[in-house]
Amino acid sequence: MKVNREMKHLYVGGLGQDISETDLQNQFSRFAKVSDVEIITRKDDQGNPQKIFAYINISVAEADLKKCMSVLNKTKWKGGALIGPRERRSKILTVNVKQRRYLLRRTAVQERNG
Repeated sequence: MKVNREMKHLYVGGLGQDISETDLQNQFSRFAKVSDVEIITRKDDQGNPQKIFAYINISVAEADLKKCMSVLNKTKWKGGALIGPRERRSKILTVNVKQRRYLLRRTAVQERNG
């Protein structure tokens, strides 16, 4: 019997500072095929990490997605307590990626111009 897999975009919050893309890929590959991991670190005015979260793209069957969410939600792992994973809609993720790119470019220009 063929399992119907769909591409899903997940948000995972509550990550610790020591987390890596490889860590997340290994953790989520237990449930699905991981195609991309992006870790975002928001910092305060002094440059200290305030919030660390990730977007993960996976190809997964619906039953495996439910299992993944059930098993990993609120799990204490690598200095943080995982929040989610929650499914993100593709359109929202695309907008967020464009906004982040714009902000990164704007910040880089501001730093260059001093």
